[in-house]
Amino acid sequence: MNYENWISYRYLVASKGRFLTFLNFISIAGVAIGVMALIVVTSVMTGFGNKLREKIIGTTPHIMVEKETGVKDYEVVLKELSKISGVKATSAYIQGNVFLDNSAQSLGLFMRGIDPLSEKKVTRVDSYITKGSIGDLNGDNVVIGSELARYFGYSIGDTITVISPGSGVSGQGWRFNLKIVAIFNTGMADYDLNLILVNLRQAQKIFNIPENSTTGIGVAINNPYEAKEIKKIIYEKLGYSFLVKTWIDINRNLFEALFLEKWGLFLILSLMVLVASFNIISTLVVTVSTKIHDIGILQSIGVPKSSIRKIFTQQGIFIGLLGTMWGVICGVGVCYVLRTYVKVPQEIYTIDRVPVELQFNDILAIVFTAIIISFLASIYPAAKAAKLEPVAALRYE
Repeated sequence: MNYENWISYRYLVASKGRFLTFLNFISIAGVAIGVMALIVVTSVMTGFGNKLREKIIGTTPHIMVEKETGVKDYEVVLKELSKISGVKATSAYIQGNVFLDNSAQSLGLFMRGIDPLSEKKVTRVDSYITKGSIGDLNGDNVVIGSELARYFGYSIGDTITVISPGSGVSGQGWRFNLKIVAIFNTGMADYDLNLILVNLRQAQKIFNIPENSTTGIGVAINNPYEAKEIKKIIYEKLGYSFLVKTWIDINRNLFEALFLEKWGLFLILSLMVLVASFNIISTLVVTVSTKIHDIGILQSIGVPKSSIRKIFTQQGIFIGLLGTMWGVICGVGVCYVLRTYVKVPQEIYTIDRVPVELQFNDILAIVFTAIIISFLASIYPAAKAAKLEPVAALRYE
């Protein structure tokens, strides 16, 4: 340890008088609280964002391949898509809007026709089933969401009537009676209220679609974040007559809002560290004022002004480092407590614990920000200390 570091450390921990020690403690605590708040908030935001992303990926395929006129000879397209590197599974689907007729009360629903065996490889719909089994989805059976079941009081074994608009004679629609065999709960109210699942063959009858056609094909890939790259490959393989949408394209506005909210909170809470930096400035100003005699002696024995500046700059950095270290320790501790012991209403959030996820990059950005702010806060007091002349510093001794 060189003498600049040694003197800085002595000024920090061995200051004469309780007032200066108290100022140092307040400065360290201010930085620590700011860093802790940043870590906790960004971790909770990341956790909620990842949980939401998991829900979306679990209910929709990573990539959806559609065509305006429908995908004809879809089995051939399924084989072509399966040959693409990175593709894990494929599944055909049919989707469209229907009306639910319940005691003269109508509700618009989004119907999705699937093949239960292949759909389980593309989405995690089977893991959301709370009652019944997705394996029973055949014939005129239907799977509905928990919110729809709660709203109308449906249960396993009940029959619902749906109307397919625009089909049948004179465009008056066809009525279909479907038996409820399972209920799912994704945790997202829109899905659980408006989405119903039927067998692919049944959907072809309801929407009057030929047996060799579907409205689209769902694709599951090994790495969901490579969806853009595989989307380009699909276009090259199938041509641009198809419409290829990724889960990122469909939910772009939502994820952009989450990103802006997370980093907006990061910037706002960084102001806490910035406010704490004013404590560092005031502490160093008071330290310089009380150490004028020491500064004069150091200069009189030949210590250069650059070293004087370095002594007080490093004291500010030491305060920042100590505050950051304790902030990281406390922040990680609070995150552990939130994730382990704090419960949330499961009927509202569909999770029983706060979804906290610590990411190394986020912590690194927080630590870097805190240290930089601490360094900038020490520049002015250190510069003032370096400008003192030996004669002026020792005048009143």
